[in-house]
Amino acid sequence: MDIKNWLTGQKNKNLLRQLTQVERRPDGQLLAPGPASRRYLDFSSNDYLALSRHPDLMAQSSHFLAQAGCGAGAARLMSGDLAIYHQLEEAVAQLKGQQAALLFGSGYLANAGVIPALAGRNDVIFSDRLNHASIHDGCTLSRAKLLRFLHNDLNHLEELLQKKRGTGTALIVVESLYSMDGDRCPLRELVQLKEKFGCLLMVDEAHATGVFGANGGGISEEERVAERVDLAMGTFGKALGSYGAYVAGSKEMIEFLINRARTFIYSTGLPPAVIGASLAAVSIIREQPQLRQDLFSRVDFFKQALAEKGLTKLGPSQIVPVMIGPSSRALRIAQSLRDQGIFATAVRPPTVPEGTARLRLSITRHLSPAALEQAAELVASALETG
Repeated sequence: MDIKNWLTGQKNKNLLRQLTQVERRPDGQLLAPGPASRRYLDFSSNDYLALSRHPDLMAQSSHFLAQAGCGAGAARLMSGDLAIYHQLEEAVAQLKGQQAALLFGSGYLANAGVIPALAGRNDVIFSDRLNHASIHDGCTLSRAKLLRFLHNDLNHLEELLQKKRGTGTALIVVESLYSMDGDRCPLRELVQLKEKFGCLLMVDEAHATGVFGANGGGISEEERVAERVDLAMGTFGKALGSYGAYVAGSKEMIEFLINRARTFIYSTGLPPAVIGASLAAVSIIREQPQLRQDLFSRVDFFKQALAEKGLTKLGPSQIVPVMIGPSSRALRIAQSLRDQGIFATAVRPPTVPEGTARLRLSITRHLSPAALEQAAELVASALETG
């Protein structure tokens, strides 16, 4: 590959990704460093409940750092299986309504490790077309036959199941809340289909954990189907304000993954400070449902402000996509907003399908009603002029 030509081609197609250095402030705003520094309202964060700066998370993180040091020192199957990991796994299992749980270094590592552990050459995976890249990569690594069904189209999924289910392991993989569209999967109906056709069901709840459900257990809790989901995956780095990921399921399933998931077997355990923050976050989301109520009052306020300016079809969650189309226009509008103090990232292919570039606006508890009203005004204006 000619790397220089490839980079030039990406730039010419408005698809070149570049890093933007920022400092995150205690109030959730971003500060661009340098002589021309300025503050931005952050509409690209996944810190939905504003827990990353919560004093309980910071205190417990510091405590675990002092007690257990900076690192585990080894993979967990060697000498790195610290007792604190089991504390967090037990808390996660309770949160998800499952028998057991297993920690992973990140959401990407969880999906890339669990899917190949479950399915192989003689098996088949049914994956929603809009699933996250980590799910697609996990499917590819598995070498199983991959069948992608139309987004949230259960008629298409059932048709594929009827024709292609086969006799080996069949795995259905979905996200409960899709990260770029902000829409929910029809989870109750998916559970019925997986039971009808004798499949395993894996649900990625990365963007739903902490945000949905009476205890923050996600959409599987809210829909009362947690015990019928074979594998519930989620992350600590979004609404829970920390880092890392988990998979929850039956005791037998977790024992199986300990022996089969390569991204678990061959990875050093998470840092103790991260475990402390995650434990505190799990307790907070269970004990303080008002955090979710506060978040969705802001979500509703923002969507109403956009609707008054003619922007509708904004979805049922804290993720608000504003569809634009061409990547060049999405970049232009994002830059216009940034010039006015709004940090809203333009999401382009291959993250989203060709021709569907968008602004992905994430609502968090860091954003005040005044900030949300200001942003709605600026977004509407930028769309008109961009």
